[in-house]
Amino acid sequence: MCTVFWDKQGILLVEFLPRGETINAVRCCETLRKLWRAIQNRSRGMLSQSIVLLHDNARPHSAGVTQNLIQQFSWERFDHPPYRPDLAPSEYHLFLNLKRDFGGRCFDSYDDSKNGVQQWLSSLAASFFEEGIDKLVSRCDKC
Repeated sequence: MCTVFWDKQGILLVEFLPRGETINAVRCCETLRKLWRAIQNRSRGMLSQSIVLLHDNARPHSAGVTQNLIQQFSWERFDHPPYRPDLAPSEYHLFLNLKRDFGGRCFDSYDDSKNGVQQWLSSLAASFFEEGIDKLVSRCDKC
């Protein structure tokens, strides 16, 4: 499984879950700490701005320890309704294009697939990410 955090400017963090592992609240918090560091490394000024985290209500996301960490970081949560992939930019924009570009492609190993995804993400123009976030705004306006 691949978790990708991105904004209008591009990729913030890509994390691959080791095979056989599942995401729980502890793992989710570890990832959010990595995201905080990635944002800090990319642009220190961003951490003083309002950061909005688009989250669904999956158990690791809604766990108390996760909520406390998000609050500690002073991030704003933007919850999207369950079963609404049309309001999840990674679903309707990022992964939809990844599936299209990788359709029918076979990889020899898990590492090869991870490398393929990393290369694909690195090849995307900044305008790709801006377009995905802009689509979210227009889709939310229709709700």
